[in-house]
Amino acid sequence: MNTLLERIDRLTEIGIALSAEKDTAKLLELIMMGAKTLTHADGGTLYFLKDKKLNFEIISNDSLGIQMGGTSGNRIEFAPLPLYLEDGSENHNMVVSHCVLSGKTINIEDAYNEVGFDFTGARKFDQNTGYRTQSILTFPLKDHEREIIGVLQLINATDPATDQVISFNALDQQLAESLASQAAVALTQKRLLNELQELFEAFIKMIASAIDDKSPYTGGHCRRIPVLTMMLAEAVDQVDAGPMKNFHISNSDRYELETAAWLHDCGKVVTPEYVMDKSTKLETIYDRIHLVEHRFEIVLRDLEISYLKDCMLAMQQNRPTDELTARYELNCSQLREDLSFVQKVNVGGEFMSDEDVVRVESIARQQWTNHAGERLSLLNDDELLNISIRKGTLNDSEREIINHHIVATIKMLESLPFPKHLKKVPEYAGGHHEKMDGTGYPKGLKKDQMSIQTRIMAIADIFEALTASDRPYKKGKKLSECLKIMGYMKKDNHIDPDLYDIFVAKKVYLQYAQEFLDPEQIDTIDEPIEIAYLN
Repeated sequence: MNTLLERIDRLTEIGIALSAEKDTAKLLELIMMGAKTLTHADGGTLYFLKDKKLNFEIISNDSLGIQMGGTSGNRIEFAPLPLYLEDGSENHNMVVSHCVLSGKTINIEDAYNEVGFDFTGARKFDQNTGYRTQSILTFPLKDHEREIIGVLQLINATDPATDQVISFNALDQQLAESLASQAAVALTQKRLLNELQELFEAFIKMIASAIDDKSPYTGGHCRRIPVLTMMLAEAVDQVDAGPMKNFHISNSDRYELETAAWLHDCGKVVTPEYVMDKSTKLETIYDRIHLVEHRFEIVLRDLEISYLKDCMLAMQQNRPTDELTARYELNCSQLREDLSFVQKVNVGGEFMSDEDVVRVESIARQQWTNHAGERLSLLNDDELLNISIRKGTLNDSEREIINHHIVATIKMLESLPFPKHLKKVPEYAGGHHEKMDGTGYPKGLKKDQMSIQTRIMAIADIFEALTASDRPYKKGKKLSECLKIMGYMKKDNHIDPDLYDIFVAKKVYLQYAQEFLDPEQIDTIDEPIEIAYLN
């Protein structure tokens, strides 16, 4: 009775351990070692059922000192065992395949005397190793839906008192089947958790891909940000001196940060395409520069008509036309220069000077005559507003629409029931447009109100945007230009100076560039940052 209670206690302990173990390899070893301990088996093999074949997962034999699979580091090279023969018939020749096909436990006293199964493989193994396969206990592992997910086969039960090989008795079988039930639940739970995690990861990557595909000008942005974010995070994690020496990330932290990086722009699903894809200042559904060009053509036509009329009148009055011609050609030349200028500034860029804005206003005041005979400004108020945009292609209201994507991101992510290990995803993803001096958006957070992970993502987002070659209004900048711009941002307290120093000193920018940038963007950095505690 005491022995029975000890074995039941052991079964309970194994069950608790199985439910707590998260590592699949360790979980498999717990199942194997637990089953051997409960039944005093000398060896065993654990199989998983996949695609109608039994795959070897763990092989263990104490007498021969064999440990393969699991955490042993020894690969199992044996081919999977088929449940069906080449002609499609069920394979009942092998004990393990018969166990799956019948769904029943098989208890064999002596393999050499057993009729109905092919033990050629076991006999050959015994001949090569000097082993004697005798008693065999084979039982299926069934999940919560009673579907067989694998098989556990135990070899050679031993008498604890004499170490002699004996058969597996009814109690051994009952305890083993009980363990099999608990093991199947643990394995199924682990499998379901893995499948849920795979589904979750595929889902967030699908969202990122959909956002990238939504706009041809930001394609790849959501896929590149996680890579760059993790590059910088790993660099910071390796620093053991200076302001960031206490920052370290576990595997769980890495997963949380990378998840946030994948989802950092998910709010762009609500951003209208006409704003996201605005490649020129006058673009809405189409580029309105063509309407402006038509007006210039009308003005040029009207000038020509007026010039010809004046010439005809002068000729009738025997007056010279030289002055008329010179004035006409000067006006036409000026109009064409003005049109060329408007076409140029419509493309957008990083900077538009005060002189250029004044010139646009002057052009806008010029008049043209429409089909109804109305005299109108050459550029209407909305066109003047957009052409005068000093940076990029978005006006203030459109910029607010774009900026709203981060508010939408936060709202979307905070509505999700993230598990404990992903609770900070909304914080990390929602803060990548904040600045250290509090002038960022949407919350105007300052440095001490932001986590290091959020500040890391902010640097990654800026650098990716500067180097990206798929933006609507600019080409991807060279490394030297990017670092110069970000150097100014560091001085202006817009990005974390300590993180930026690590970004440069550890050459994270170059690591990213070699993987994602065009060769012509990778130029020489004249004055790389050297920081004493990083050298």
